[in-house]
Amino acid sequence: MTISFKPLGLALVVAMSVSACAHQQSGGHKGHIIAEPSPKALAEFDVLHVKVVTKGSHLVFQQAVRANAGARIPSAIGRLAGSEVYSYVWPTQLNSASVGFEADAGVLALALTNHPDFDDTPLYDENGDGDKTNDGNQWHSHWVVLVPDDSCGKGALKVKDIPDGTTPQMPATWPGLPLFIDSPGYQFSFDQTEVLVNVPLKDLGFPAAFQFDGVTAGLRINQQVHAPLLCVADVFDVASGNLSLPGMSQ
Repeated sequence: MTISFKPLGLALVVAMSVSACAHQQSGGHKGHIIAEPSPKALAEFDVLHVKVVTKGSHLVFQQAVRANAGARIPSAIGRLAGSEVYSYVWPTQLNSASVGFEADAGVLALALTNHPDFDDTPLYDENGDGDKTNDGNQWHSHWVVLVPDDSCGKGALKVKDIPDGTTPQMPATWPGLPLFIDSPGYQFSFDQTEVLVNVPLKDLGFPAAFQFDGVTAGLRINQQVHAPLLCVADVFDVASGNLSLPGMSQ
């Protein structure tokens, strides 16, 4: 199936096979996205339920998968070039300026990622070993800006590159990579089938309500380590089935 993604006026096309039949729920599930199981998706990345809810001083981004959330990570290859990233992603219709990027830069998404071959969280020591530079194989949070780039494959997406010689606005916790990526160090947890990321409201310029979707995906670093640097190489599952961002934060 071909999935068209058209938030913020963009027409992004992702080629993938998906059997999700998603819809928003009424009553206690108002604003949530409920999806049917996708037989071709790995259980760890088969998205069944996505929601974003306010709890006290935080927004909690949640995804429920069929089984073993967070248990599967990429295989290390011992180098940056060609290395893989596994991600639980919440694409939103929020403006990129909401978290400190240049305004109107692309599709703003929250992501929880794991990639054993490089570290992009220089401010944090995720595994508590006293070294902040070797934690790529620990799950950790990012804000990213996604844009289409046919260099990644026809209609595919990438994390937006920062061209040489340009200095676009970046969040205070930008890790210094030539990408529209932020490493905010949000608290998160896995609970059997559920992924949760806690985003402090005080740090954000969010509206009270916004649309979102839920995606699981694999990304890959360019073999030549230049732009496009980080492409979405494999979409495992999409909660809505068509990246229409039907969820509404509560």
